[in-house]
Amino acid sequence: MGMLFDIQRCSYHDGPGIRTTVFFKGCQLSCVWCHNPESFSMQPQLRYISHLCTHCGRCEAICPAKVHTVTKDTHHVAFDTCLACGRCCAVCPAKALSILGFSISAAQVMDIVRKDKAYYDTSGGGITLSGGEPTLQPDFLLEILSLAKKENIHTCLETNGYIRKDVLEALLPLTDLFLLDYKISSPEELFCYTHASGELWEHTLHRLDEAAKPVCLRLPMIPNINDTPAHITDAARLKQRFSCIYKVEIMPYHSLGAAKWDQLGMCYSLQGLPDATPEQKAHWNTMLDSVNVP
Repeated sequence: MGMLFDIQRCSYHDGPGIRTTVFFKGCQLSCVWCHNPESFSMQPQLRYISHLCTHCGRCEAICPAKVHTVTKDTHHVAFDTCLACGRCCAVCPAKALSILGFSISAAQVMDIVRKDKAYYDTSGGGITLSGGEPTLQPDFLLEILSLAKKENIHTCLETNGYIRKDVLEALLPLTDLFLLDYKISSPEELFCYTHASGELWEHTLHRLDEAAKPVCLRLPMIPNINDTPAHITDAARLKQRFSCIYKVEIMPYHSLGAAKWDQLGMCYSLQGLPDATPEQKAHWNTMLDSVNVP
């Protein structure tokens, strides 16, 4: 059994063709721009959407952990004491409360994935394992990949690259494509904004190159954090150095997930940062295309 927070059919942005993207809970990083903060924890979490709340008090009355304190005008949620039992969600008439995260077997995942196999076959699509960081649930991940390969479904892994070495070796024969994040070039800034260090990431890229596994290097581009010529140049140099990287893809910042931080009782430090504009994206792509690597 594994812990997911979503399964998204008919996805067009997580690898080639039409895909089903499976989102794993759990991540060892904590990127300040993350649009899936519900993926940080490996456990189910309570989500509270304040503007939907009618302050009826039913959640307060039924909650065994006294998470909710409701008045006529306010609703305080003690997220830290929540047991994620879901009782409050069941009685909420406005659907302001929900539990993010559910347990599921690999076979059950494949029951959903196989529904769209005809679309994968005609479009060159398949299954993408995303998150969070899927490799933190290695047994579950490998079981899904094994089942997909038995049915000749193309497999893709979206990863931050901080993969345990023995897990990476097990992944190699089962994964057709790796979508590998390249977050920040500077080690100091990488730790500051993501709490990561680069050594294991570098091992992952070297090993993927040795194994000749196709890699799409993905650059989440965050204004005023990593949208620098030096970072883009470093990405271009990696593409030249490692033949496994067939593509560098810029992923412009968007704030679509910002509200979820508050809904999970978390603080979003980039509040107010505007989405990257089409002009910014075009500029970044032009910079990438114009890099002259010696």
